[in-house]
Amino acid sequence: MVNVSAAPPAPPSFGEALRYWFKLGFISFGGPAGQIAIMHQDLVERRRWISEGRFLHALNYCMLLPGPEAQQLATYIGWLLHRTPGGIAAGVLFLLPSLLLLTALSWLYVRFGHVPLVAAVFAGLKPAVTAIVLQAAQRIGTRALKNAWLVGLAALSFVAIAVLHLPFPWIVLGAALIGAAGGHWWPALFEASAAHAARSVDHGPAVIDDDTPRPAHARFRWPRLALVVTIGLGLWALPMWALETTQGADGTLTRMGWFFTKAALLTFGGAYAVLPYVYQGAVGHYGWLSAHQMIDGLALGETTPGPLIMVVAFVAFVGGHGAGLAGEGTPLAMAIAAALLVAWFTFLPSFLFILAGGPLVESTRGAVRLTAPLTAITAAVVGVVLSLGVFFAEHTFWPRGLDQGLDAFAVVLAAAALLALVRYRVGMLRVLLACALLGAARGLLS
Repeated sequence: MVNVSAAPPAPPSFGEALRYWFKLGFISFGGPAGQIAIMHQDLVERRRWISEGRFLHALNYCMLLPGPEAQQLATYIGWLLHRTPGGIAAGVLFLLPSLLLLTALSWLYVRFGHVPLVAAVFAGLKPAVTAIVLQAAQRIGTRALKNAWLVGLAALSFVAIAVLHLPFPWIVLGAALIGAAGGHWWPALFEASAAHAARSVDHGPAVIDDDTPRPAHARFRWPRLALVVTIGLGLWALPMWALETTQGADGTLTRMGWFFTKAALLTFGGAYAVLPYVYQGAVGHYGWLSAHQMIDGLALGETTPGPLIMVVAFVAFVGGHGAGLAGEGTPLAMAIAAALLVAWFTFLPSFLFILAGGPLVESTRGAVRLTAPLTAITAAVVGVVLSLGVFFAEHTFWPRGLDQGLDAFAVVLAAAALLALVRYRVGMLRVLLACALLGAARGLLS
């Protein structure tokens, strides 16, 4: 319902904003689309802390960045409302419940994951995860593949990663170059979709309205940009130096720091896009966990609030626990340290992008839009996500290898889950719960 109040609401106090961001961290289920919808309903329609136009302007900028766009959007709005402390508080509180819950679930997993009933539950979750990833490919593809050229680009990226096993960064770079060239020579083929185009909706005056002057902290200044970038780089370099000094270049925690820093800069298109890169490194190259553990971790990540990329905390926890068992330290202490460090290195760039780039974006309000390179990257992401779905299907339907028998139960369960998600639009958590119960029932009856 449109709010037609003639007066804007009172600006929220810092404490009031903290209470909201803390609550949001616990209810932010549904992936980025669901998280953005929650913030829009709360902040634009109900509380009127920010107008529709300013909300969408911030969202368009966040979509251009690597990293979780919903968390970055919360950071941006918190920064607009209460300067740098507000942005940091909003971003941290958006992430903290997810990090704590996933770390606790990771401990339960490594402690009880081999109990037959728990293993049966995960056997039911794996087909659901396969269906969720395939649905993600379908959902992104519907939005991004607007013509045959973009479909072809998605097919090329699928072959590149699934057949040729090219590293994910090279696929992103190649797609960006194709998009840049295509945007110059054939711009009509690479026009970005208007998925987040502003609609003419009036929810009433807002605290930060379309015509609200930029506050002093949102005005672009070169000295401030240099200061923020310097502090951000220092916050990355100091813990990395400490790891290099205490663990050595070949230490597990040091390698995780470098690897997940690179992963943080490659998360264009959401968590599903970067998961193949995480798999290539964490499973294939470093051996921090197995392919089946990776699928289990994604299942746990889907059941917790916050950004799905937080699944990296599970990857780090399992890898750190294994390093502890191998003699690098106490297993539990190594696992917790790995989860916290990886969360730091993964999400630090998101805060830096917002706090450094926000004033520049505010100074050019109305000019930010999706570019041709980003359109090409998004098309390539469809092929990458589809390859992830094929990878999960292979390990779920043939758990003992392709030369062994097909798991018919997993195939039927995945098909039913995909039908529920795509055709009947059943909520993700309900699908996961139903599959987990069916897996447990199968385990009890077998």
